[in-house]
Amino acid sequence: MPPANTPDTTKLDFAGKSRLLKLATYASVATALVLIVTKLAAWFMTGSVSILASLVDSVMDSLASLINLAAVRYSLQPPDEEHRFGHGKAESLAGLAQAAFICGSAIFLVLHAIERIRFPHELEDLSIGIGVMLGTIILTLGLLAIQRHVIARTGSTAIKADALHYTTDVLTNASIVAALYISSLGWSWADPVFAIVIAMYIFYSAMQIGTEAFQLLMDRELPHSVQQKISDIALNHPRVHGVHDLRTRQSGQTRFVQIHIEMDDELPLIEAHEVADEVEEAINREIPDAEVLIHQDPVSADDAKLGEL
Repeated sequence: MPPANTPDTTKLDFAGKSRLLKLATYASVATALVLIVTKLAAWFMTGSVSILASLVDSVMDSLASLINLAAVRYSLQPPDEEHRFGHGKAESLAGLAQAAFICGSAIFLVLHAIERIRFPHELEDLSIGIGVMLGTIILTLGLLAIQRHVIARTGSTAIKADALHYTTDVLTNASIVAALYISSLGWSWADPVFAIVIAMYIFYSAMQIGTEAFQLLMDRELPHSVQQKISDIALNHPRVHGVHDLRTRQSGQTRFVQIHIEMDDELPLIEAHEVADEVEEAINREIPDAEVLIHQDPVSADDAKLGEL
């Protein structure tokens, strides 16, 4: 079950979510490119393996951001003849790809840091390196503010994964500033040791991203609060006596809802159909653009099943 503080993203319509997602992906790509150029210059000037660790992480972030950009644009395409449920799962596939990139970068950093421990290297221009890293922290915090706003309104898995990258980047850069300062005091071992710690945290982050993406690809249920809201909406209709077999899932920005509603046995089919339409409209008012499938059952049929149990 998702955490209790999972944002409620059901109120924003599809067009609004599309605009926010595109904003977040473009901002992410631009920020990643600026960070790569800045950190590359800092690494050439200092020779710090910690800055190299952050540089590799930013390169992975830029690749992940480009994947996100392509995946989000593809996922927002409407359903077609070959993809009747839409293209939303492209977001989750992008999350898995990001997890693979991050794992690869973490392994590379550990190997490089071990080599630096075995063969120490004197660092240069540490004050420049510290200044550069402080600047990248400020830039990354600005991007995170945009991403967190988008996540709160859309709940996008791809943007969550990207934000996790950059949250890691802020922590990474802060630890690099500490490593460079300690190294300036003559403790050269701090630089590669901090790089290994950073790599371990990056690997842990990759596992989180991969797990989230996998769960969505496996059609995990929507949060319990959303399921309860759907049930309450159906039961609030005066001619609905009960609900059962509620099934939910999410693909990209589209939520899919299947539910059985129980009505009077003698209710004419045309009236039962009208009730189902009214329940569907009520659900769509709370969850815009949801794909809702409602099955109508006579209330006695459900009672009979309970009697058999």
